[in-house]
Amino acid sequence: MKTTILRRAILAGAIATSSVIGITAATPAHAQFGGIVYDPTNYAQNVLTAARSLQQVNNQIQQIQQQATSLINEARNLASLPFNSLQQLQQQVQRTQQLLGEAQRIAYDVQNVQQVFNGRYKGAALTGSHAQMVANANARWEDSVGAFEDALRVQAGVVGNIDGARTTMDSLVSSSQSATGALQVAQAGNQLLALQSQQLADLTALLAAQGRAQALDSARNAAVEAESRERLRRFLTPRIGYQPGNARMFRD
Repeated sequence: MKTTILRRAILAGAIATSSVIGITAATPAHAQFGGIVYDPTNYAQNVLTAARSLQQVNNQIQQIQQQATSLINEARNLASLPFNSLQQLQQQVQRTQQLLGEAQRIAYDVQNVQQVFNGRYKGAALTGSHAQMVANANARWEDSVGAFEDALRVQAGVVGNIDGARTTMDSLVSSSQSATGALQVAQAGNQLLALQSQQLADLTALLAAQGRAQALDSARNAAVEAESRERLRRFLTPRIGYQPGNARMFRD
């Protein structure tokens, strides 16, 4: 009898165990983990969405970096050149102008030149009294000497500007090579052109001074020739009845 009871108990336990296992197998997944459901498809979609969001964030960061780089480049392009040679070049030009303005006796002025030539180089200046002719000849000589002296002074001033031009050119070339933007490069180029213009101005002044000296010397020689003919005429007229038509005979 005891054996029968034991067998019944074992059978009842087996039936109960089978029932629990069956119930557990039939229960949904959330019953096993306290309501948390693991869905592989949903998880994959969430991961894909997160990856796409991360990619969008990375793209936005790259765009911001590109915009920042563009702004930096624009700032560099708009930055001014730290070196400015304009004042120095203007001072050199002013020194050359000052030397030209200090021209002796005959200034670089059309009216002054016309007035001086009428008074000393032609017309009545060559046919006046003996004292007037001597005075005009001496004035013409002083004009020529003064003009050559002025030319030498201008030459000295131009040569003195060479060292300053060399220093300015070195600074501009260095600034151009280290320029960080388009504006600095353009400004360096403009200042180099200004330096070239200053050198051309010096060259123009030098040629003007030399041309002035040569022109006055040539005018003095022409005046001396005309004055010599007048002196010869005065010397010969009371002796042999010199007439202007016979001038070639005495010149030959």
